[in-house]
Amino acid sequence: MERTVVAIDCMGGDNAPLEIVKGAAAALSKSDAVEVILLGDEGKISESLSSCSYDKERLEVVHTTEVIETAEPPVKAINHKKDSSMVRGLSLVKEGKAHAFVSAGNSGALLVGGQAIVGRLPGVKRAPFAAVIPTEKGTSLLVDSGANVDVRPEMLVSFAKMGSAYMRGVMDIKAPTVGIVNIGAEEEKGNALVKETFPLLKAEKSINFIGSVEARDIAGGACDVIVCDAFVGNVVLKMYEGVAKAMLSALKKGFKASFKSKLGAALALPSLKKTLRNYDVTRYGGAPLLGINGLVVKTHGSAKAVEVTNTVLQCVTFRENDVKDLLTEVLKEV
Repeated sequence: MERTVVAIDCMGGDNAPLEIVKGAAAALSKSDAVEVILLGDEGKISESLSSCSYDKERLEVVHTTEVIETAEPPVKAINHKKDSSMVRGLSLVKEGKAHAFVSAGNSGALLVGGQAIVGRLPGVKRAPFAAVIPTEKGTSLLVDSGANVDVRPEMLVSFAKMGSAYMRGVMDIKAPTVGIVNIGAEEEKGNALVKETFPLLKAEKSINFIGSVEARDIAGGACDVIVCDAFVGNVVLKMYEGVAKAMLSALKKGFKASFKSKLGAALALPSLKKTLRNYDVTRYGGAPLLGINGLVVKTHGSAKAVEVTNTVLQCVTFRENDVKDLLTEVLKEV
């Protein structure tokens, strides 16, 4: 198979362009199966590249003159900033000049641009972000993790089908379990959206629906695919990340509290590092936008180089597993 070409928005995110560029360069060192196209201010990108070691034959810089800022209205930004790193990158996917596009920038603009420029697959009314999150049993897919705040029941069913196809194709889980986020396990609980969606998921024969999943059970690996609207999903994701940081900070303070605790930390550190590594969200790359006619992946706005690297390599995996074709087949049934 030819190399996977990944276009990268170097101007989006809190740490752009340096961390984005460093992450892209590191991806080239880790895999021979990828090429990158860096989009943004050529001068700033070149300055960031000066401290990196990379294969120059597999890296291209495309100069753009505009930047879509984090707080900009998405539709207006996509329609008016045609020479932005985001719009140009999405256009490369649309034109077949790149297999995937990665951005740490404005989530709303990426959603609008992904659907308007790259286009939705037939049968898709809304495209959700799907974030892989670590759990006690391995990983789960949280969908929607940030794209569609207001949805209808049939859209959540579509999310469940696409999430199941993703877990089968990418994670090699034969019959992924599906749960809907709720405030209790009982079928009659929940808001209007959950109550209307529950029987539809229960009746859907193409997915392995197990019922409601409470937030406290998500980290334990209650199911493989966690379905919810983006408001709930993004709260779950951000809380997940915040608790992980707080726990790590508390552990560090505890280990430094006394000579005995420092001694215990020295003995426990190797095993602890291995365990904590499994809960490091940066390991799992970004969240793909499911249901569009190409690979578009959103990584955290605060992403550092290591997360960008993993997201670029994740795009190679997506392409090798034909994620788009898998979703196309599933959506024929929706």
